[in-house]
Amino acid sequence: MIKAFFLIFEPSVAWERVAQSRRGMAFILFLFLLPMLLIVAGVESWGLITFGKWQPAYQKVRGFQLPEHLHEVVIFELAVFVLAIATVFIAAYVIKTISGTFREKCSFQQAFTLVVYSLSPMFLLRLLDAVPAVHPGVTWTIGITLTIWVLYQGVPRILVPDPTHAFGLYLSTVIVMVLTTGLARLLPGLYILGMVDFHHSWLTQKFPALLGH
Repeated sequence: MIKAFFLIFEPSVAWERVAQSRRGMAFILFLFLLPMLLIVAGVESWGLITFGKWQPAYQKVRGFQLPEHLHEVVIFELAVFVLAIATVFIAAYVIKTISGTFREKCSFQQAFTLVVYSLSPMFLLRLLDAVPAVHPGVTWTIGITLTIWVLYQGVPRILVPDPTHAFGLYLSTVIVMVLTTGLARLLPGLYILGMVDFHHSWLTQKFPALLGH
Protein backbone atom coordinates (compact mmCIF):
# COMPACT_ATOMS: atom_id res chain seq x y z
CA MET A 1 0.00 0.00 0.00
CA ILE A 2 3.00 2.30 0.43
CA LYS A 3 3.46 2.08 -3.33
CA ALA A 4 0.03 3.73 -3.74
CA PHE A 5 1.23 6.81 -1.84
CA PHE A 6 4.33 7.07 -4.02
CA LEU A 7 2.18 6.79 -7.14
CA ILE A 8 0.00 9.68 -5.93
CA PHE A 9 2.74 12.04 -4.77
CA GLU A 10 5.73 10.95 -6.89
CA PRO A 11 4.14 9.24 -9.90
CA SER A 12 7.05 9.61 -12.31
CA VAL A 13 9.57 8.13 -9.85
CA ALA A 14 7.18 5.38 -8.77
CA TRP A 15 6.38 4.34 -12.34
CA GLU A 16 10.05 4.29 -13.27
CA ARG A 17 10.68 1.85 -10.43
CA VAL A 18 7.71 -0.28 -11.50
CA ALA A 19 8.95 -0.34 -15.10
CA GLN A 20 12.51 -1.22 -14.08
CA SER A 21 11.50 -3.93 -11.63
CA ARG A 22 9.59 -5.87 -14.33
CA ARG A 23 7.57 -7.82 -11.77
CA GLY A 24 5.61 -10.80 -13.07
CA MET A 25 1.84 -11.12 -12.87
CA ALA A 26 2.03 -13.65 -10.04
CA PHE A 27 4.12 -11.30 -7.90
CA ILE A 28 1.82 -8.32 -8.54
CA LEU A 29 -1.33 -10.37 -7.93
CA PHE A 30 -0.33 -12.33 -4.83
CA LEU A 31 2.11 -9.97 -3.13
CA PHE A 32 0.59 -6.59 -3.99
CA LEU A 33 -3.04 -6.66 -5.14
CA LEU A 34 -4.55 -9.42 -3.00
CA PRO A 35 -2.95 -8.30 0.30
CA MET A 36 -4.13 -4.72 -0.35
CA LEU A 37 -7.69 -5.84 -1.10
CA LEU A 38 -7.75 -8.08 1.99
CA ILE A 39 -6.59 -5.21 4.22
CA VAL A 40 -9.25 -2.91 2.74
CA ALA A 41 -11.94 -5.58 3.19
CA GLY A 42 -10.88 -6.10 6.79
CA VAL A 43 -10.99 -2.39 7.62
CA GLU A 44 -14.35 -1.90 5.90
CA SER A 45 -15.81 -4.95 7.69
CA TRP A 46 -14.59 -3.58 11.00
CA GLY A 47 -16.24 -0.24 10.21
CA LEU A 48 -19.57 -1.86 9.32
CA ILE A 49 -19.58 -4.04 12.42
CA THR A 50 -18.39 -1.31 14.79
CA PHE A 51 -20.14 1.80 13.49
CA GLY A 52 -22.68 0.69 10.88
CA LYS A 53 -23.42 2.69 7.73
CA TRP A 54 -25.49 5.81 7.15
CA GLN A 55 -28.37 5.05 4.77
CA PRO A 56 -29.84 8.22 3.24
CA ALA A 57 -32.95 6.38 2.04
CA TYR A 58 -33.95 5.74 5.67
CA GLN A 59 -32.15 8.71 7.27
CA LYS A 60 -30.48 6.51 9.84
CA VAL A 61 -27.35 4.52 10.55
CA ARG A 62 -27.91 0.84 9.94
CA GLY A 63 -26.04 -1.49 12.27
CA PHE A 64 -24.20 -4.65 11.21
CA GLN A 65 -23.47 -6.01 14.66
CA LEU A 66 -22.27 -9.53 15.27
CA PRO A 67 -23.28 -12.30 15.30
CA GLU A 68 -26.59 -11.73 13.52
CA HIS A 69 -25.06 -9.81 10.59
CA LEU A 70 -21.82 -11.79 10.22
CA HIS A 71 -23.05 -13.74 7.20
CA GLU A 72 -24.26 -10.59 5.45
CA VAL A 73 -21.00 -8.71 6.02
CA VAL A 74 -18.94 -11.68 4.79
CA ILE A 75 -21.05 -12.05 1.62
CA PHE A 76 -20.92 -8.30 0.96
CA GLU A 77 -17.14 -8.06 1.35
CA LEU A 78 -16.62 -11.22 -0.68
CA ALA A 79 -18.73 -9.76 -3.50
CA VAL A 80 -16.76 -6.49 -3.41
CA PHE A 81 -13.49 -8.45 -3.38
CA VAL A 82 -14.48 -10.57 -6.38
CA LEU A 83 -15.72 -7.53 -8.30
CA ALA A 84 -12.39 -5.77 -7.69
CA ILE A 85 -10.43 -8.74 -9.05
CA ALA A 86 -12.78 -9.04 -12.02
CA THR A 87 -12.43 -5.32 -12.72
CA VAL A 88 -8.65 -5.60 -12.87
CA PHE A 89 -8.65 -8.53 -15.29
CA ILE A 90 -11.44 -7.15 -17.50
CA ALA A 91 -9.86 -3.69 -17.69
CA ALA A 92 -6.46 -5.22 -18.49
CA TYR A 93 -7.94 -7.35 -21.26
CA VAL A 94 -9.83 -4.42 -22.81
CA ILE A 95 -6.75 -2.15 -22.64
CA LYS A 96 -4.63 -4.87 -24.25
CA THR A 97 -7.19 -5.18 -27.04
CA ILE A 98 -7.54 -1.41 -27.52
CA SER A 99 -3.78 -0.96 -27.71
CA GLY A 100 -3.81 -2.98 -30.92
CA THR A 101 -5.75 -0.20 -32.67
CA PHE A 102 -2.74 2.07 -32.08
CA ARG A 103 -0.47 -0.31 -34.04
CA GLU A 104 1.57 -1.23 -30.97
CA LYS A 105 -0.30 -3.94 -29.13
CA CYS A 106 0.90 -4.38 -25.58
CA SER A 107 1.06 -7.68 -23.71
CA PHE A 108 -1.52 -8.68 -21.13
CA GLN A 109 1.17 -8.45 -18.45
CA GLN A 110 1.86 -4.82 -19.37
CA ALA A 111 -1.84 -3.97 -19.25
CA PHE A 112 -2.28 -5.89 -15.98
CA THR A 113 0.65 -4.06 -14.38
CA LEU A 114 -0.73 -0.69 -15.47
CA VAL A 115 -4.24 -1.43 -14.19
CA VAL A 116 -3.22 -2.80 -10.80
CA TYR A 117 -0.84 -0.02 -9.86
CA SER A 118 -3.01 2.79 -11.25
CA LEU A 119 -6.02 1.49 -9.31
CA SER A 120 -4.09 1.21 -6.05
CA PRO A 121 -4.99 4.81 -5.01
CA MET A 122 -8.68 3.97 -5.53
CA PHE A 123 -8.38 0.84 -3.41
CA LEU A 124 -6.53 2.88 -0.79
CA LEU A 125 -9.39 5.42 -0.68
CA ARG A 126 -11.81 2.62 0.11
CA LEU A 127 -10.38 2.57 3.64
CA LEU A 128 -12.53 5.66 4.22
CA ASP A 129 -15.65 3.54 3.62
CA ALA A 130 -15.21 2.35 7.20
CA VAL A 131 -16.49 5.78 8.28
CA PRO A 132 -20.32 5.62 8.57
CA ALA A 133 -21.05 9.00 6.98
CA VAL A 134 -18.74 8.58 3.96
CA HIS A 135 -20.72 7.94 0.76
CA PRO A 136 -19.25 5.21 -1.52
CA GLY A 137 -19.64 7.59 -4.44
CA VAL A 138 -17.30 10.07 -2.77
CA THR A 139 -14.47 7.57 -2.35
CA TRP A 140 -14.97 6.36 -5.93
CA THR A 141 -14.91 9.90 -7.33
CA ILE A 142 -11.73 10.84 -5.48
CA GLY A 143 -10.21 7.46 -6.26
CA ILE A 144 -10.88 7.57 -10.01
CA THR A 145 -9.56 11.14 -10.13
CA LEU A 146 -6.29 9.96 -8.58
CA THR A 147 -6.23 6.99 -10.95
CA ILE A 148 -6.57 9.30 -13.95
CA TRP A 149 -3.71 11.40 -12.58
CA VAL A 150 -1.52 8.35 -12.02
CA LEU A 151 -2.33 6.89 -15.45
CA TYR A 152 -0.95 9.96 -17.20
CA GLN A 153 2.54 9.02 -16.04
CA GLY A 154 2.00 5.27 -16.24
CA VAL A 155 0.77 4.74 -19.81
CA PRO A 156 3.97 5.93 -21.55
CA ARG A 157 6.23 4.04 -19.12
CA ILE A 158 4.40 0.71 -18.99
CA LEU A 159 2.66 0.40 -22.35
CA VAL A 160 5.44 2.30 -24.16
CA PRO A 161 3.30 3.56 -27.07
CA ASP A 162 4.55 5.57 -30.01
CA PRO A 163 4.62 9.26 -28.93
CA THR A 164 2.12 10.16 -31.66
CA HIS A 165 -0.38 7.65 -30.21
CA ALA A 166 0.36 8.08 -26.51
CA PHE A 167 -2.36 10.61 -25.68
CA GLY A 168 -5.03 8.70 -27.61
CA LEU A 169 -4.13 5.50 -25.79
CA TYR A 170 -4.17 7.39 -22.49
CA LEU A 171 -7.69 8.71 -23.12
CA SER A 172 -8.91 5.26 -24.14
CA THR A 173 -7.40 3.77 -20.98
CA VAL A 174 -9.09 6.42 -18.83
CA ILE A 175 -12.49 5.62 -20.36
CA VAL A 176 -12.00 1.90 -19.71
CA MET A 177 -11.03 2.53 -16.08
CA VAL A 178 -13.94 4.87 -15.41
CA LEU A 179 -16.52 2.49 -16.89
CA THR A 180 -15.24 -0.74 -15.33
CA THR A 181 -14.67 0.66 -11.84
CA GLY A 182 -17.93 2.63 -11.93
CA LEU A 183 -19.99 -0.44 -12.80
CA ALA A 184 -18.18 -2.55 -10.19
CA ARG A 185 -18.84 0.11 -7.55
CA LEU A 186 -22.48 0.76 -8.42
CA LEU A 187 -24.32 -2.31 -7.10
CA PRO A 188 -22.39 -2.77 -3.82
CA GLY A 189 -22.71 0.98 -3.21
CA LEU A 190 -26.48 0.94 -3.73
CA TYR A 191 -26.81 -2.09 -1.46
CA ILE A 192 -24.80 -0.69 1.44
CA LEU A 193 -26.76 2.57 1.19
CA GLY A 194 -30.04 0.67 1.47
CA MET A 195 -31.20 1.47 -2.07
CA VAL A 196 -31.17 -2.17 -3.23
CA ASP A 197 -32.83 -4.96 -1.25
CA PHE A 198 -31.43 -8.40 -2.01
CA HIS A 199 -33.46 -9.99 0.78
CA HIS A 200 -36.54 -10.10 -1.45
CA SER A 201 -34.82 -10.47 -4.80
CA TRP A 202 -35.20 -13.30 -7.33
CA LEU A 203 -31.55 -14.24 -6.74
CA THR A 204 -32.05 -14.67 -3.00
CA GLN A 205 -35.20 -16.73 -3.53
CA LYS A 206 -33.28 -19.07 -5.84
CA PHE A 207 -30.19 -19.17 -3.58
CA PRO A 208 -31.45 -18.49 -0.03
CA ALA A 209 -28.07 -19.31 1.50
CA LEU A 210 -26.59 -16.14 -0.02
CA LEU A 211 -28.00 -13.95 2.75
CA GLY A 212 -28.48 -16.63 5.35
CA HIS A 213 -32.16 -17.29 4.59
